[in-house]
Amino acid sequence: MGQTITEKIVQAHAVGLPQGHLVGAGDMVTVRPFHVMTHDNTGAVLPKFRTTGTVNVADPTQPVFALDHNVQDRGEKNLAKYAAIEAFAREQGIVFHRAGDGIGHQLMIERGFVHPGTLVVASDSHSNMYGALAAVGTPVVRTDAAAIWATGTTWWQVPRTVRIVLEGYLRPGVTGKDVIITLCGMYSQGEVLNAALEFDGPGVAALSIEERMTIANMTTEWGALVGWFPFDSTTAAYLRERAIHLAAEGITERLTEEMIEGWEARPPVPDPDASYAAEIILDLAKVSPHVAGPDTVFTTRPVSDIAKEEIKIHKAYLLSCVNARLADLTEAADVLRGRHVADGVELYVAAASAEVQKKAESRGVWQAIVDAGAKPLPPGCGACIGLGTGLLEPGEVGISATNRNFKGRMGSRDAQAYLASPAVVAASAVAGTITGPAELGTSRPPRSYRLMAPRAVPGSVDILPGFPDHLEGRLLLLPTDNLNTDGIYGKDVTYRDDLTPEQMATYAMLNYDPEFQRIVRDGDIILAGSNFGTGSSREQAATALKHRGVRLVIAGSFSATYLKNAFNNAFVCLESAELAAAVREAHAAEATAGRRTVPAGLVAIDFRRSTATWRDTDYSLSPLGVTAQELVLAGGLEALTRRRLGL
Repeated sequence: MGQTITEKIVQAHAVGLPQGHLVGAGDMVTVRPFHVMTHDNTGAVLPKFRTTGTVNVADPTQPVFALDHNVQDRGEKNLAKYAAIEAFAREQGIVFHRAGDGIGHQLMIERGFVHPGTLVVASDSHSNMYGALAAVGTPVVRTDAAAIWATGTTWWQVPRTVRIVLEGYLRPGVTGKDVIITLCGMYSQGEVLNAALEFDGPGVAALSIEERMTIANMTTEWGALVGWFPFDSTTAAYLRERAIHLAAEGITERLTEEMIEGWEARPPVPDPDASYAAEIILDLAKVSPHVAGPDTVFTTRPVSDIAKEEIKIHKAYLLSCVNARLADLTEAADVLRGRHVADGVELYVAAASAEVQKKAESRGVWQAIVDAGAKPLPPGCGACIGLGTGLLEPGEVGISATNRNFKGRMGSRDAQAYLASPAVVAASAVAGTITGPAELGTSRPPRSYRLMAPRAVPGSVDILPGFPDHLEGRLLLLPTDNLNTDGIYGKDVTYRDDLTPEQMATYAMLNYDPEFQRIVRDGDIILAGSNFGTGSSREQAATALKHRGVRLVIAGSFSATYLKNAFNNAFVCLESAELAAAVREAHAAEATAGRRTVPAGLVAIDFRRSTATWRDTDYSLSPLGVTAQELVLAGGLEALTRRRLGL
């Protein structure tokens, strides 16, 4: 059986694989990424790096720093943090981008750090964007970033791959943003959750690199870990332009013509007999301009429909890493030129990078937007993440060309946020209500989703010395899906650094079930539904359960970030949709009666066979491979990193 492109690229970046082992979905492997980007959170990675006991970064060419999140904050505390990050970069010889240079993801692509066929990671969820250049781009958490600085490596669990076949061509006026918003709305039931997405088909060739960046970027909101586009002549042309630009600045080795010719001769491609978990087919010709929201990317409607409701807006945004490039700003300027923002509406604009803004200024694009009444902001994340000028106030409605519209993200929780393309945002700012620049209909592609490869039955797993073959414990059923991190460990204590592990344990699950603390016992095994640990990246959602004495968590599926934080803290998580369904069915009456924590008898875990035995029936578990066992035995990634460094 062949490999998907994600599996092949991970194989090429894997370290310490057993002889002859072919990387496949579900494998936890040690990887050496090509680059790792950190932004303002470099300040949070630094103390984690220092706890490893090492002084110098293993490979100074591997990390890239970019200050982009809180660039409008000129306060003493933020400036001191920025100065400390810059000083560390200078000391270590790491490439550093100052506040105002641009958003990290844009700079990674713009400045030649993303190469086709490479694994490029960042401590930020929108790392998927690197897939626009045929790389596997995926997020890591801060502990991972620190480990990469210290050793050059971290671990990653290879996701299943879903193939997205694009057919037809977009009509004039329909954009890449409309494509991804349409996909988010049509497939909103976890079809691509935690998957690698491989875009393919004849429709890809007609998409610009900017459109591919937009789609790949928002595969994050769709729920995926990777959004990969194939290398083609469009990719090669973009990389040549970037190579010429960098060479003019004296950067001649980061991206070269020889490299590009090599990718043209041997482009990264999946094997012809690769095994995909599922396939989605999308007819681009049937896509119409769409709006997502309010407050979720999974509720989407054609602009032509929503325009009839004349939904009044107060703020509009042309910014962020998904839609603030030259093509996006040009699209908005074409709508705004010769017109003016409606009374009572504030329009904000920020380019994805200083280079983008300079080009927009030289072509008259920037001035056209400003002349229409837009308020310019420096290149950076800003309002997209609820920082700086122009946040939504209580009762306000905003429409944004950003990628995320979670309630409260862009300001008040009592506001509403919609997402759309730059053209729709610009037209809405002028009209004062949500509308499009032209009537392009309400067409929507037919739904086309099919499961393909059955889940492989795991073979026997090698067990490291000191790791148990078996364990047994009482099963505690939490009969719910999408149990988020705020339910597991509430936001009221998330930022309290003064709590001991014993105190943290007392807060575990209180927001989910006030009775949990009374019911749970040391050694219990939690069983939950799908997407366990969704929400924020707080590590305490894993460590609080561990401190409370919970042995491990079994769930139908996990948030990938939760899974990262759990194993980084030596807390075992295993997947079994079969076991979750069987136990929930057996205890449906308790769940219907409102019980949120249900003791469900004993369960026996066999790590070698990857099975859980409950009521004399065996259920398959995700295998716990050698990489995962190493993390647990060492006491987590920081401890494992120190051990690998001999410290």
